[in-house]
Amino acid sequence: MSCGTNFSACCYNHGSKSATNFEGLKNECSKKLEPAAYAALRIVFGFLFACHGATKIFGLLGGHKPHDVLSWTGAGIELVGGVLIVIGLLTHLAAFISSGEMAVAYFMVHQQKGPLPIQNGGELAVIYSFVALYIACHGAGKWGVDKG
Repeated sequence: MSCGTNFSACCYNHGSKSATNFEGLKNECSKKLEPAAYAALRIVFGFLFACHGATKIFGLLGGHKPHDVLSWTGAGIELVGGVLIVIGLLTHLAAFISSGEMAVAYFMVHQQKGPLPIQNGGELAVIYSFVALYIACHGAGKWGVDKG
């Protein structure tokens, strides 16, 4: 039973009223789509992360230029790390460093404003940190320069 790459069509064409058969089919379809979905996550994350750094470095889209060495370092990590993650080059290392940079940003900038990310404006730093950590654990995947 082949699903191709379209989960909905796969389940519609091969679906069964039996929940057990559907679960097996769903797992088969998900396994086929997972590499492309992960690659999309990595590429979109990297692009947005690079844009996050570019707004700071170049003052684009209302971004504010860094005012100290630590802020410049963070913006550089965001721009370079994001680009490396997009192309899937040195992905484990770039994503690991990016994850740490966002954790530092959260604790140095946001945590002092309140105990929860929703209260202190740190949601973006937290989600960037954890998605980067996930990417660091999984590497480049499909469509990346790295092959491991």
